[in-house]
Amino acid sequence: MNQSEGMRINKFLSAAGVCSRREADRLIAAGKVTVAGETAELGTLVSAGMEVKVNGRRVGAVEELASKKKVLLAVNKPVGVVCTTTDNDRAPNIVELIDYPERVYPIGRLDKDSEGLLLLTNQGELVNQILRCENGHEKEYIVRVDKALTPAFLEKLRRGVHLEELQVTTLPCKAEARDKTSFSIILKQGLNRQIRRMCEACGYHVISLKRIRIMNISLRNLHSGAFRNVTAAEQKTLLSLLEEKPKAFTGRSAKTARTEARRKKNYAARQKAYFQRRERDGGAWKREK
Repeated sequence: MNQSEGMRINKFLSAAGVCSRREADRLIAAGKVTVAGETAELGTLVSAGMEVKVNGRRVGAVEELASKKKVLLAVNKPVGVVCTTTDNDRAPNIVELIDYPERVYPIGRLDKDSEGLLLLTNQGELVNQILRCENGHEKEYIVRVDKALTPAFLEKLRRGVHLEELQVTTLPCKAEARDKTSFSIILKQGLNRQIRRMCEACGYHVISLKRIRIMNISLRNLHSGAFRNVTAAEQKTLLSLLEEKPKAFTGRSAKTARTEARRKKNYAARQKAYFQRRERDGGAWKREK
């Protein structure tokens, strides 16, 4: 197979609306993808006329991508439904649940125990744009916990919570009480099960968690398990937001940034001392560990 030109197989599967590039890499590594009848490898290129199949099902060819209808859906994911076909427990999958006539897949994830807004699309480049810009753009949730809220708890969420198992401190966020045991929270971060981890670190247990907004797209009055087409106006605003660089966002807490800067400075000093000693001693010694 000529590898000198064409589209990378993971990019092709993403553009064709099969899955994200990351998910495509997993399918390829598992030997579930073929290109022109041959098992694909990471980095395989797809050229015009080559037929691509996933799990024996035809996906299409490069020349068919230009005529593909672009789809962007807002879905109200129910609790108990997963966002990926690779989950071992084989719980109901969001793509199977909505049974959309075009092949679509989720942009990001919402864990099995959570519900609410999830975006599905067949536009691979849009997925990549949103995931690359995920940190720095707002996502809003409604959370209910197992005991009464306190001002100290909400303030701790706002200031940032240290998550020991991830060795990271969450970024400042907005959190406001709704009633005695529920609150709204707006994050600009996408750590795995972040809100649940934040609450647990503060001595609370999450009873329910619902995402109601991603950037400018809101859940509205969608019933659980239902979906709607994202409007042209919403898509225009979304693309405009994606083109903006989030202000003053580093993806790290200020403390983490200072620590990393100090480590880099110390490393540079050690490197300089190492080469100075090596030059002085004629290179007749090995670097100290």
